[in-house]
Amino acid sequence: MSVTVRYTCPHCDAVVSVERQPDLADRSVTTISQPGWEYASPDEDFADADGIEFHCGEDGPVTDLEGEPVEGCGRPFYLNFVRYEQGVELEPDPPTYGGPRFDFKG
Repeated sequence: MSVTVRYTCPHCDAVVSVERQPDLADRSVTTISQPGWEYASPDEDFADADGIEFHCGEDGPVTDLEGEPVEGCGRPFYLNFVRYEQGVELEPDPPTYGGPRFDFKG
């Protein structure tokens, strides 16, 4: 079973839709990729990927929030799935989705 899920481009507010399994857990939508994460395109099998890399308006039709067709901005954005290792949820390293950073490693 798959569901249609809609995501808003953080650059221009255009809406993209993708068919996916309902059990994939979303973490965030970001304007930059998370370091070390593997991304698939929306038309690839992304069940084993860490997220999806969209190119607004280039991966398929986009709409405004009311569902009217619009042109996308063409810029990339990233859907990041929740990742687990041995049952523990992993954080991006370093986190890039906001908040203070305390990674003072040289």
